[in-house]
Amino acid sequence: MAAIFLGVGAATALSPSNCFDSKKFQLSTRRSLSGRKPWFLVVRSDGSVNLGSNQRSRRTQQLITNAVATKADSAASTSASKQGHELLLFEALREGLEEEMDRDPHVCVMGEDVGHYGGSYKVTKGLADKYGDLRVLDTPIAENSFTGMGIGAAMTGLRPIVEGMNMGFLLLAFNQISNNCGMLHYTSGGQFTIPIVIRGPGGVGRQLGAEHSQRLESYFQSIPGIQMVACSTPYNAKGLMKAAIRSENPVILFEHVLLYNLKERIPDEEYICNLEEAEMVRPGEHVTILTYSRMRYHVMQAAKTLVNKGYDPEVIDIRSLKPFDLYTIGNSIKKTHRVLIVEECMRTGGIGASLTAAITENFHDYLDAPIVCLSSQDVPTPYAGTLEEWTVVQPAQIVTAVEQLCQ
Repeated sequence: MAAIFLGVGAATALSPSNCFDSKKFQLSTRRSLSGRKPWFLVVRSDGSVNLGSNQRSRRTQQLITNAVATKADSAASTSASKQGHELLLFEALREGLEEEMDRDPHVCVMGEDVGHYGGSYKVTKGLADKYGDLRVLDTPIAENSFTGMGIGAAMTGLRPIVEGMNMGFLLLAFNQISNNCGMLHYTSGGQFTIPIVIRGPGGVGRQLGAEHSQRLESYFQSIPGIQMVACSTPYNAKGLMKAAIRSENPVILFEHVLLYNLKERIPDEEYICNLEEAEMVRPGEHVTILTYSRMRYHVMQAAKTLVNKGYDPEVIDIRSLKPFDLYTIGNSIKKTHRVLIVEECMRTGGIGASLTAAITENFHDYLDAPIVCLSSQDVPTPYAGTLEEWTVVQPAQIVTAVEQLCQ
């Protein structure tokens, strides 16, 4: 990783003292970069370095250090130019990643086949050619090792994005994510920050089998010090990617394997999404439906049927899986007084269970009916397509649950 430090043009030589003080390193580096024209470095595996200029128009002076847009910023982004450009979700992730790599030479990517192959779902396609083999680093099939390398790089001033080829494979890196990624800021007494993004595809696909259909949100939610977000549209995929990279905290970005080819028009202007803010998908009056990721589309399909039956559901994509946006959720519950949670996670110990507990603790007095949670069954995901569908919540189940809640 020392080669990367040399390649990104650190302002000062790294002594033992400032190696351990990442804040000093970051501040000195930012001061050295201020006043320069937008640029990026291409670091080749042979050690050669090429200086390139950023072809996109952007304002490098405006650095958002807390990586959280205000509500006004979010509204402004949503109402941005209608023209924009259409992207698939995986392309939106790539565009957000590329913009941040242009903006900050400390941003790098590592993982299996992320280089010239372009990643298992082509999120990093073309980045190795543009930025070089050391900023887009192909790793061996050793998740525990390269996740630990990413955490170490974050401790010493870089902003790595670690890609898991499949989220299920990151179970092999659970020790690094739990004991180091989530806890080092605390156990070091604040000497280190860990600005790392861990991302990759997950969820139930189409006959991918039990090992490739993992929903690891429930595994990681109990780790202190980690934020978790789940993208569901090209717009929020790009915005959450950019916000996660700029965050000083470790962020796990969950991407659903079946949403990569979802197309949407997004603004040409730069924007980021709030890492701790839910999205109001559909305002309503009768019941609050809380969901995220792929289940957003099952809920919206069910909502069409419910409207035809005379119901008016309010749909919220919670997006932030940790922490929950209890402000948005609470305001909705105070209006509808009924809650349905729809998730693809397992019922036992899932996101729905934690969300149910949070709502009960904070908004119990506003509920006119018990909270209902629809989750995947507690079984390994079958390979057979028909059986696979039976294990995951379907739109008809959502319609039935709302009808029972509103009786």
